[in-house]
Amino acid sequence: NANQIAALTSFAFNLGNEALKKSTLLKVIKENPQNFTTIRKEFMRWVYAGGKVIKGLQTRRKEEAGLYEKA
Repeated sequence: NANQIAALTSFAFNLGNEALKKSTLLKVIKENPQNFTTIRKEFMRWVYAGGKVIKGLQTRRKEEAGLYEKA
């Protein structure tokens, strides 16, 4: 749906298309686009910079995951 597209567009804009193409996130989505629990976990794997969790990235990924889940 449009929210799922928007969430993935935001993700790709932030990390790049290649990161999305190679991600487990996209693999999980292709296998079952309604597996929200696993998809949320995959979004939340992308919160690190320099090996450290970044609060701003946590916030961004939570928002993207939430948007993806909206019907």
